[in-house]
Amino acid sequence: MKIARLNQHPFVLRSDHTGQVITNFDTVLAAQQAGSAAWQLGPEQPFTPADLQAPIPTPGQIFAIGMNFTAHSQEIHLAVPKTPSIFTKFASAITGPVATVQAHGPRTDWETELVVVIGKAGREIAEADAWAHIAGVMVGEDLSDRDVQFANDPAQFSLGKSFANFAPIGPWLTTLDEIADLGALTITTTVNDTVMQHAPLANMVFDPAALIHYLSGIVALQPGDLLFMGTPVGTGVGHEPAIFLQPGDRLTGEISDLGRLDIAISE
Repeated sequence: MKIARLNQHPFVLRSDHTGQVITNFDTVLAAQQAGSAAWQLGPEQPFTPADLQAPIPTPGQIFAIGMNFTAHSQEIHLAVPKTPSIFTKFASAITGPVATVQAHGPRTDWETELVVVIGKAGREIAEADAWAHIAGVMVGEDLSDRDVQFANDPAQFSLGKSFANFAPIGPWLTTLDEIADLGALTITTTVNDTVMQHAPLANMVFDPAALIHYLSGIVALQPGDLLFMGTPVGTGVGHEPAIFLQPGDRLTGEISDLGRLDIAISE
């Protein structure tokens, strides 16, 4: 199933342009966990992408994994990690799938990523059991101010990635039963209609099950936590010469079968 958030209510998609409000649950996660048999539904109605809100607006924890695609590690001249390299994006950066984002400084960059939503709490989760702890997946954009990120040596990741609206997510939560092969899905990023990133999720160094196993050996994962799974080659900082987002630019981040984010960059 694909569950979005419309006017503060969970909203199940019936087509690319229509859906129904789930009237008896307050959140996307609660509706997903209850299952469709428990839903009370409003009439089918049209929607546009701009109508939709962040499916998980207030995650308790956000984990992001750095250098999780080998070619991206190479383009930013960092070693591929032996264990997952974890940082956070602070929850105040969350915004919806159609967003206007103010460029913060001259080196604002894009990173389109798979975002995994935790549905079942746990510690010490075996890798074989990890998929049962996932509520679903969606698209995320890990926007980054590279000046803030690389102001120090070693770099400071989290603050440079947590300005207002620097974490667009959505456009909806897709449950795993909708996906035959997650690794076959493709990330595509465009800036002003030019393709900047295009790579399959199969290129991830650590897949969602491996990351859940690793994280839950250290912290307790909770329903609604988000895992930003890393970005492939093609970020602005990796280009020669580097390319960064400018006011007036139009950024899209898409994963096949999961939807698209549309982001306008402002001054």
